[in-house]
Amino acid sequence: MNKNSFDVAVIGLGALGSSTLWQLSKSGKRILGIDQFSPPHTMGSSHGETRITRLAVGEGMDFVPIVKRSHEIWKDIEAITGEKIMTTTGGLLFDSGEKSWSKHGSEGFFKRTVQFAKEGDIPFEVFDSHELKKRFSEFNLEESGMAYYEPSAGFLKPELAITTQIKLAEENQAIIKTHTKVHGIRPLEGGGVKIITNQGQFEAVRAVISAGAWVKDFLFESEKPHFKICRQILHWLPKKGSGFELGKTPVYMWGFGEGPEDFVYGFPSLDGKSVKMASESFLEKNHPDTLSREVSPEEEALFIQEKIANRFNHLEKKVLRSKVCIYTVTQDSYFLVDELPDFPEVLVVSACSGHGFKHSAALGEAISAKILEKTLLFSLDKFRWRHLKKISTKNNLR
Repeated sequence: MNKNSFDVAVIGLGALGSSTLWQLSKSGKRILGIDQFSPPHTMGSSHGETRITRLAVGEGMDFVPIVKRSHEIWKDIEAITGEKIMTTTGGLLFDSGEKSWSKHGSEGFFKRTVQFAKEGDIPFEVFDSHELKKRFSEFNLEESGMAYYEPSAGFLKPELAITTQIKLAEENQAIIKTHTKVHGIRPLEGGGVKIITNQGQFEAVRAVISAGAWVKDFLFESEKPHFKICRQILHWLPKKGSGFELGKTPVYMWGFGEGPEDFVYGFPSLDGKSVKMASESFLEKNHPDTLSREVSPEEEALFIQEKIANRFNHLEKKVLRSKVCIYTVTQDSYFLVDELPDFPEVLVVSACSGHGFKHSAALGEAISAKILEKTLLFSLDKFRWRHLKKISTKNNLR
């Protein structure tokens, strides 16, 4: 092998890419990581201080073994490095009790979460709004509402997780190329992948595309409609009084209507002064390169009016700062882990669909095992192209 030839190249080093890179680097093979920016960065889907993690995943029982394994891996990384990536705060899920709410393709999200907690043998409690008020005075849940509490939930630090896994991969002799834009991939005669970049050409036996919102740049036209790029806004609001204290307040998710955007989630305060909160948007944008990274005063005011309203105590109704990140979403919010059609040397891993970071550690391990033809701890069969195409066909028939 020459210096530009590798066993595996990983294109995109965000949540899935950094995890996959580190897991592959343990093999002793020649591994390349490529990113058009310098991860962690603020252009994609893996920034903004925190991401919620929880074991009873209402999106589907298929995800529960993945996030359970991810929790084990985060703890392993912490033991190896001394870094604190995962903080267990407990987690609350609210249902306003008026109309069944949907999230990430799942109707009746609250009931599904309870069901999967039972099936997955995950400790939890369910209690009413009066009990919630006694335990956590931050929340003004409706009289008709119910709360699900999971002690094992908490948050991850995405930037630290990415930095740490890339560093671990480099310690295993992986080669990292940042500020390296991939302009195209081509099959090599006799097998393999040619990767054409602004920093020259590279060759690999196999390639993993974990490019997040840029995934459609690598796909055939027939595959692009399976993915939707959605702009998200994260807000930081000033706290007041004793609420939202780290170590006392859980992470939380609140569905207050039947629409997927009738939703707000948040975290305890990390700095003792401000609280991170956000909602979700599923409006499609054309391309991440043209997506607006600025948040207008009107958008901030609308968030306060529609999402915060009178639902919270110990909080000032103003926005200190905001950031934009991106969801890459499939029609049923499932992931994709499968070979590129007619190009089996390339594995596409994408579409975290707004709930991927908590799964990324175990997915990276499974993707590495798949590439290296090792035994997987859980099946990736539900995340193949045929699943997306089946969903697409159903929708077209309606």
